[in-house]
Amino acid sequence: MADAVNVSTIQDGGRTAIFYLTNTSDGTGEDAVTKIDVSALATSADGDTCTGVRIQNIVFTTVGMGVKLLFDATTDVIVAELPPNYSDTLDYSAIGGLPNYAGTGKTGDIKLTTVGAADGETYAITITCTKEY
Repeated sequence: MADAVNVSTIQDGGRTAIFYLTNTSDGTGEDAVTKIDVSALATSADGDTCTGVRIQNIVFTTVGMGVKLLFDATTDVIVAELPPNYSDTLDYSAIGGLPNYAGTGKTGDIKLTTVGAADGETYAITITCTKEY
């Protein structure tokens, strides 16, 4: 059996994309799983392909397990570490959003790794992004 995971795209407009990520673990966990694939997002009104996102905010609840959000690159870069048994909002909108600062091999995608996942533990995460072209 595997973790019961879901990625729902709440909005995928010309400038804003919002995603809702959930997991109910069977103890397997996730390891650097792509959650936001920028190449799969809608194009701009001019037909430009999305190349990355700026994270405006992350709203999360973790029960039992922790979560690492990662910018995908040759060596993934940690965006945020969400501690176990915690709820919070990380708001980067005052600085124009958190840009993807990954280096070599940067794809623009966002990945997720669970930390210490055990049977029955969960997370729910909403990520609001501004799309870049």
